Amino acid sequence: MDIFKWKRIGLFAGGVLFGTAGVKLLSSKDAKKVYTNCTAAALRVKDCVLKTAETVQANAEDVLAEAKHINEVRRVKEGEVVEDAVCEAAEDKAGEV
Repeated sequence: MDIFKWKRIGLFAGGVLFGTAGVKLLSSKDAKKVYTNCTAAALRVKDCVLKTAETVQANAEDVLAEAKHINEVRRVKEGEVVEDAVCEAAEDKAGEV
C-alpha cells in the first residue's frame, strides 16, 4: 500500500512541474509571436469572408433585378399589364393569411 502513496505523490509533483513549465512556455515571447500571427491570419480570413459575402449579395441583387425585368417584359408581351395598386393589394392579402 505504501507504493500507491508514493506513486500519487510522484504524480502530483510531476503535474505541478509540468504546469509550471507550461505556464512559462505559454507566456514566452515566442508564444506571443505565435498568438499574434494566428490572430492576424484570423482577421485576414474574416476580411475574405466578408468580401465574398458582399460579392454574393451584389450578385443576388443583380439576379433579382434581372428576374423582375424579365417578368415585366413577359407581362407586356402577353398583354397582361397589371396596375401596381392591384399587385400591392394582392400581396397585402397574401401577407395577412
